[in-house]
Amino acid sequence: MTIREKIEQMERENLSSWATLDENSKGRDRDEPECDIRPVFQRDRDRILHSKSFRRLKNKTQVFLTPKGDHYRTRLSHTLEVSQNARTIAKALRLNEDLVEAIALG
Repeated sequence: MTIREKIEQMERENLSSWATLDENSKGRDRDEPECDIRPVFQRDRDRILHSKSFRRLKNKTQVFLTPKGDHYRTRLSHTLEVSQNARTIAKALRLNEDLVEAIALG
């Protein structure tokens, strides 16, 4: 049994009936080989995190006020905060945290 299959088994055993399991993914636009380690929603999340467009968020100001000091908020910091809140809620509701995080980041 691969690591991915063990993760998918844990999802079946532990997640809520409302959760979307990795094994029930509708697939991708492009065919890609299955990974023995990471489930599909984890790969989606990682794909977002490693994308150029995600990294460009660091150069975008989220809210421009005249702050005192050097504490500017960027879209990247805001997106990471949203992602963390989403993961916390997903964990409390026993949802698929990787899927929720990918949605929050994307």
